Amino acid sequence: QLQLVESGGGLVQPGGSLTLSCRASGFNLDFYAIGWFRQAPGKEREGVSCISSGRGVSRYVDSVKGRFTISRDNAANTVYLQMNSLRPEDTGVYYCGDSRCGVGIIEKITTGPLGSWGQGTQVVVSS
Repeated sequence: QLQLVESGGGLVQPGGSLTLSCRASGFNLDFYAIGWFRQAPGKEREGVSCISSGRGVSRYVDSVKGRFTISRDNAANTVYLQMNSLRPEDTGVYYCGDSRCGVGIIEKITTGPLGSWGQGTQVVVSS
């Protein structure tokens, strides 16, 4: 079964850091662009960051540029999202997924064996 599983969320104070993990099972992550998406309470889900296959070019939504870093470890079959200087508005459920990743494009691919959303991991930024 092809699966992506998110982990690493939690409660953190403003200004703090968290690292989220997106681990693949059942397939080789090397050949996929992977995105991180989040859904804040009462808001639509949005693309936060993505990393391409191959060269690993990364993209970020403006609100997280300079604070979040996406990376991939193909040996571990895992994509990470390092989140620093967290703000209350970063609160939400974070999901990873097979994505389209390009200039101004962070879009979940909703078809194929990885088309469904996973369980996500909850991030709460609060004092």
